[in-house]
Amino acid sequence: MSAHTTELVVFVLLFLLVTVMGFVAARWRRPNDLASLNEWGLGGRSFGSWITWFLVGGDLYTAYTFVAVPALVFGSGAIGFYALPYTVVVYPLVFLVLARMWSVSHVHGFVTPADFVRARFGSPTLALVIAITGLVATMPYIALQLIGIESVLKAMGITGHLPIVIAFAILAAYTYQSGLRAPALIAFVKDTLIYIVILAAVIYIPAKLGGWDSIFDAAKAKFDATPAPGDGIILNANNQLQYVTLAFGSALALFLYPHSLTGVLASKNRNVIKRNMTALPAYSFVLGLIALLGFMAIAAGVKPVMTNGKADNNTIVPLLFDKMFPDWFTGVAYAAVGIGALVPAAIMSIAAANLFTRNIYREYFNKTASDREEANVSKIVSLLVKVGAVLCILLLDPQFSIDLQLIGGVIILQTLPAVALGLYTRWFHKGGLIAGWAAGLVAGMWMLYLIPNPANGKLHFGGSAFALSNLGFDTKMTIYPGFVAVAVNVLVAALATLLFRATKVADGEDATARDEYFADEGDPKVKDLDLTGSH
Repeated sequence: MSAHTTELVVFVLLFLLVTVMGFVAARWRRPNDLASLNEWGLGGRSFGSWITWFLVGGDLYTAYTFVAVPALVFGSGAIGFYALPYTVVVYPLVFLVLARMWSVSHVHGFVTPADFVRARFGSPTLALVIAITGLVATMPYIALQLIGIESVLKAMGITGHLPIVIAFAILAAYTYQSGLRAPALIAFVKDTLIYIVILAAVIYIPAKLGGWDSIFDAAKAKFDATPAPGDGIILNANNQLQYVTLAFGSALALFLYPHSLTGVLASKNRNVIKRNMTALPAYSFVLGLIALLGFMAIAAGVKPVMTNGKADNNTIVPLLFDKMFPDWFTGVAYAAVGIGALVPAAIMSIAAANLFTRNIYREYFNKTASDREEANVSKIVSLLVKVGAVLCILLLDPQFSIDLQLIGGVIILQTLPAVALGLYTRWFHKGGLIAGWAAGLVAGMWMLYLIPNPANGKLHFGGSAFALSNLGFDTKMTIYPGFVAVAVNVLVAALATLLFRATKVADGEDATARDEYFADEGDPKVKDLDLTGSH
């Protein structure tokens, strides 16, 4: 501990700074009353371009990204760079989708994607399915933010779970008080620190390691010496399909997560969404630099911390900073990772709480709940969600939490037909969408179950590379299970819809109007529509 005193002091001071900001945020852009989901959960739907850019960026590029992407590059090489095209192609894909989602949500006061599905397809059952799917996919994501903080604490020689519990107790307190305004304000500090640390790292560390030639030579030598067919500093015939489908499937999934939509729905108009979809790829540039930290760690000879006899690759970035930077700047870098966990964890817990409140509590327990009651329920549930995330770390093997997140990505993809395609077409029958969702989940879970991980001796749920040989193909190529599962989902939904139409099974009624998909505040097309939040 004494060897890391300077780092710890800097880390704690910056952590205290954002804690104060989290509580002050309740008075930032303060409305007359925070007691509604529009205010507590969506910041009054009033954020402009700059705030939204930092908020959505802080939401999507998490502490786990900061440690996990370089860890994957450190362990497997080029395949880890899938995160780069994935975060590049996602923005053109969702450019118009999110603008449409904002418009219809603005008109009806929708807070969650399940709210939209409920109105669009007239089915509380389908909305419940979407809400539960979002909750299940989000919970392990929150737990993984703790792994980002734990990696920093391990690098400073701090063991035990008490610091994590304290950090999340503070997070819970200021999120409860300030709602979405807290992570929105803290995101400015978080993103500024990350940009400073990464730009310093890609200039300073290569200079100390003898340049990029030395770094890539060291990485190549490491992967040449391993027997694994899928690693290396460039892709090969075995993993190219995996790379493409993982990038594309992840891009399709990103804005289906409830917390991603929460940041978007907090924007004040459609133009804010469009500007952000064109500006957010700047984060992808930084993500590419972050991924290169994995190769730098190889060249620097970093050895991950051993936990219960197993190497924890998530510690390689903090250990690299500790080895290469002066102590004071290492503390700044550690704070960037730690604070990088707080922003997305806060937004995720708010999004999960809103799902429960609007689509479970209001739908099944109290249909006449007031705005104040909804806000109070969401506040309490957001606390419970954080407690659940901490328990995941305390009671489960962290590797199991990582596996849960892998499964979560496949799960959330199954909401694509109802949420994303539903914005463009009402053709699918509500029963067909439920049938497709179930088929996609079964297919995805079956494929994930068949994936082993020889490195840690796991026979099932060992990664995201499904061998095509399992389907009878004579090849060593692999593919991302989520991509296949969502294809099965759409196919089954279409076939089931045709069957329901042929047998004249009653469908739900659409409570949304076409003009709403292009609506903005003050737009004459929606001047007579109800903007009070009723759906």
